[in-house]
Order: sequence, then C-alpha cells, then structure tokens
Amino acid sequence: MKTMSDQDELIALLQKCDVSYERFDHKAVFTCAESEEIDAKIPGAHTKQLLMRDKKKRHYVMAIVMHDKTVDTIELGKQLDTGRFSFASSDDLMKFLHVEPGSVTPFGLMFDAEHTIRLIIDEDAWAVGQFRFHPLVNTATLVIDREGFEKFLQETGHAFEVMKIPQKEGTLSS
Repeated sequence: MKTMSDQDELIALLQKCDVSYERFDHKAVFTCAESEEIDAKIPGAHTKQLLMRDKKKRHYVMAIVMHDKTVDTIELGKQLDTGRFSFASSDDLMKFLHVEPGSVTPFGLMFDAEHTIRLIIDEDAWAVGQFRFHPLVNTATLVIDREGFEKFLQETGHAFEVMKIPQKEGTLSS
C-alpha cells in the first residue's frame, strides 16, 4: 500500500476543508530575495514565515510578516513575555513542520499535533487578505485567501493572533 507524501496530505486536507487555492510551480527559492524574481507573477501578500524559539526551547513561535520586514526578536520576546527569540534549527523545522530550511510554511502546522507552535501574523500581512505559502517545498507556492487560511487553521486546531510585530529600527517598513 502506497503511503501519502506530506504534500499529498496537505492537498487532501485543503480539499477536506473546501479551501480553494491556486498553485504556482517555480524554481527552488531559498530566500525572499530569490523569490522576488518570480514575485510579479504570483498574487497575494509576499510574506516570509519565521519559526523562532526561546533560549530554553520552551516557546516556539511562527511569525508571518511581509517579506521586507526585519523582525526585532528582542522586542517581540518582550511583547510575548518569552525572552529573546532566535531562529529554530533545521531539526526543529523537520520535527514540527516536516520542512527543510527555505520551505517554512504555516501549512506545516498540520504536523504540529501537540500545538507547540504559537502562530502570530503581522497586521500588514493580514490586511492584504490573500497569502502565498509554500506547500511544504520551496519549488511551488500556493495562493490562499484569508478565509481559506482560517479554515485550514481551524482544522489543525491552531489559534492565531494578528498583531503589530515589532520591526528592528533602521530597517525599511513593509
């Protein structure tokens, strides 16, 4: 019996939730800068998803922000009362989201059955109303609207918070 791949599981889950999406296949992109080469062809908020953890690995947070925002991890840690954040390791990405570096996506939350990861979404990204997320690999992008994203999160049991995620001083505003 053939087992479903993680991508197949994702598509099945989106279909189960009656979430519509548009798929764009493209070359592998590992950074936001690389993704700008394909940017003009794909609608929706050009975001990045950051999986971060506190020093003691007790608190994990996925932040969804506009691609050009540099998150102030010290200030964010103060806001969330967790201490300073650093980026999660590649082992953490695989363990919690079933993805490799360059493919971080909130769709990976479907594998976070224990709800270890807290999801926060920057108000600027939320306001766009349509998102671009990798479908667990960085060779494609799915465009999904806010309603569909909320259905997906409800199905996985993940709550989310929309907030003004602090930006490092001296960096461009999104």
